This record gives sequence, structure tokens and C-alpha cells, in this order.
Amino acid sequence: MVNTILTPTAVTREALRILHQKLNFVGTINRQYDSSYAKSGAKIGDSLKVRLPNQYTVRTGATLAAQDTTETSVTLQVATQKGVDVNFTSAERTMDLDDFSERVLAPAMSVLAANIESDAMSMYQDVANERSDVGATTTLAMILDLNKGLTDNLAPYDNRTLNLSTQQMADMVSATSGLFNDQSRLAKNYREGRMASNSLGFQNIYENTLLPIHTTGTDDGTGDHLCSGVVSGNDITTGSEGAGTLAVGDIVTIDTVNSVHPETKADTGVLMQFVVTAAYSATATTLTVSPAPVATGARQNISAAIANTDKINKVESDRSTAIGAAADYQVGMAYHKDAFAFATADLIKPDGVDFCARQVLDGISMRVIRDYDINADKFPCRIDVLYGYKAIRPELAFRLGTN
Repeated sequence: MVNTILTPTAVTREALRILHQKLNFVGTINRQYDSSYAKSGAKIGDSLKVRLPNQYTVRTGATLAAQDTTETSVTLQVATQKGVDVNFTSAERTMDLDDFSERVLAPAMSVLAANIESDAMSMYQDVANERSDVGATTTLAMILDLNKGLTDNLAPYDNRTLNLSTQQMADMVSATSGLFNDQSRLAKNYREGRMASNSLGFQNIYENTLLPIHTTGTDDGTGDHLCSGVVSGNDITTGSEGAGTLAVGDIVTIDTVNSVHPETKADTGVLMQFVVTAAYSATATTLTVSPAPVATGARQNISAAIANTDKINKVESDRSTAIGAAADYQVGMAYHKDAFAFATADLIKPDGVDFCARQVLDGISMRVIRDYDINADKFPCRIDVLYGYKAIRPELAFRLGTN
């Protein structure tokens, strides 16, 4: 049989194909690729600004009430480099691509993909919306409520994804087993870790072993901490009378403070949820949350200003855990594609190596470099991805807290 020499471009394309098909979270969010990172002499650094939609208030009556346009943005930093390093032997240099893919690339890409996916899933800590019943099984009603929440927050109906832990998926399959399923659609759409598309309002439904376990602070959820009525950006000033802690990623509500409709600003009658973005001790006097509470104007998101002595309540408290103890629970997520962004940038292609190639597939840029090690008579090879991620519109995502 005639041997086929593995070319750098063929190896890189195959590695990207394997990596791409194993990322079902990163693969369903906004993947930003900015070619300006690759332009010699005109690089933009490691930060990419993503502009957010402008918001305005509505006038009533004929009198002109002009308002300023204040554009806002979030910064997506592309600064994490991860890779896998392997050695080619002389024999492996002449393997055909299928054999090389199975023996070398597939296991290397699997571990790289898992680490990238796990990093990106840490963005759950930026999501303030959660439907939870900690310690309970996942039900069909919970899933439908997630989709309702996305609609209430004006998420577009396309590109919605439901990503569940293996236990949450098992619960959901059991809960929906008696429903009608279109067999022709099932035959076409079932694949590894995925349910039929366009089910329950979601275009994609996946299970993922990398979804995080969230550990809450020790606050018992009964409103030990009180607001002082002073808010500065994302910081809420509190008293020091609390008895428990709040961890990054905990969800809290504030008594009498409801959410509003994103456009009409009408009170929804539902308590506004905030996510804690900095660890909060039992005697702390500043609680940092997201989104920033805004009581008036175009960016209003709460029904009334936070008042003095309003209670801060942790949303979830494990029913089987003693009051005051931290609770662990699985986090699933329902989200629109534009809730999160994942960006990669081109790494430089050095001269003087045995081979080097760089390819971009669906917004993921990968570089492969191989050189010769004269001391070991081997061909060491490195596969690298330079990436970053950011929750750019976290209001278009909802967490599911169960089990």
C-alpha cells in the first residue's frame, strides 16, 4: 500500500472537525472570530468589544422629549491559551489520515475540548435568572417554565438551546416519555447526547457531563441581610446584621423589588433575580450583583428603588440540608445563542519548523506546529487554541437548579 504523508493543513482541518463536534455548549453560542487579531502590525490586543442594544423611553403626548443615546458594550478578552502536545514517530508520519485521526487526534482533541467547554460553562455564574427546586427531580413543567422565561425576556424564538446534566436529562426523558414523538424526525435528529430538534420550544436539547455543580453560601434564605437603600452601579450597600455568606453565583431577590417588562417597563409582579458576582461574608456591607439595579430611565429593570431595610433572600435552599449549611445542586441551562460569546484568535505561525498550519472552522481558530527533536529522534507536535468567553446578554439565559 502506498503511504499517505500527513500534510499540516489536513491534520489541522481534521483536528478542528473533531474538536468542533465535541463542543455542544460552545457549539451553540455566539462564536466570534476576529481576523484583525491575525493582521501583522494591526492587531487589536487581547480584547474585543461587543456593543449592546440601545434602549430608550417612550414619550406620551405631542411635546418633543429628546433623549441622549448612550451606547454600552461588554469586553470579551481573548487571553486563555490551551493545547495538547504529542509526539509523532517516523511511522506515524506516514499513516493515513483516518488512522492518525483515530489513534492520535481523537483522544487529544477530546481532552482539549472538555477543558475548553468546562471553562466556558463557568459563565453560568453570570446568569441571574434561575428556575430551581433544589433536591427535586427535573419536571416537564420546569422545562416549559424555562422557555417561558426566555420569551418573557424577549429572546428570539430561533437558536434556543437546552443543555442539561445527565441526571436532568434522564428525568426529562422520563417526564416526556408519554408524549407524542414524530418518528421520522427522531430518526433524522437523534445523535450523541442530543434529543430531537424543535422539541418543547428548543432547537437543540443536549446532555452534557461538564455542567457545573453549584455550591451556595451558608445564608439560610430567610432575609438575614438588610439593604440600606443605597445603590451604586452593581453595588448594594447593606447592614452588618446578617448571619450567613453568599457565594459567587448565588441567586438573590430583594423584598418588594420586582422585575419589569423589558420594553414597556410595566411591573411583572415577579421578584427580580440578581446573581452575586463577588463573595459576600456574614458581616459584609456591600453586596455586588448583576444586573445592576436600575429603577428609572431607558435601562430600568426593577419596579421600584431598593429601600432601607429591604430583605435580601437567597433563592434556593436545599430541602434536605440543614438551615445555614451550604447546598450543592446541578446547574442546567436554557439559553439563546446570543446570551454568550466565545471567541478565538489566530496564533502566530513561526518560521523554521517542520510544519505549521492554522485553520478556522465555525469561529474556532486552531494552530498545529510540528518540529524535529534531534535528541530523541521524534517529531513533537503542539495543538493550540487561544480563546476567551463572555456572557454578553445574560438575560437571554435561564439556569435550572435541581437534584
